[in-house]
Amino acid sequence: MIKKVVIFMICSAISISAQSKVDVSKIYGKIQYVDAFADYKVEIVNASEDLRVQEVKAFADKAGKWQIVNAFPDYKIQKVKAFGDFKIRYVNVFPGVK
Repeated sequence: MIKKVVIFMICSAISISAQSKVDVSKIYGKIQYVDAFADYKVEIVNASEDLRVQEVKAFADKAGKWQIVNAFPDYKIQKVKAFGDFKIRYVNVFPGVK
């Protein structure tokens, strides 16, 4: 009985961690940087990123293209040092999923 409970708990933990993975290919458009109440928390890195981000003035219509706005965003992003939902790296060309 105890073995079944332990196996169930392990499977549940694996299932929850798999469900919490963010589909970064859908993170584009109008982005607002915030300090609280963010849709996603991101870590800024120089390597091993999940998403390459290019900040653009217009036409933020593909994965990784972010138009920074102060109001009416598609997504609110909070920059954090650790334990973010995903990692980004700023680039000048070729934005998108790694």
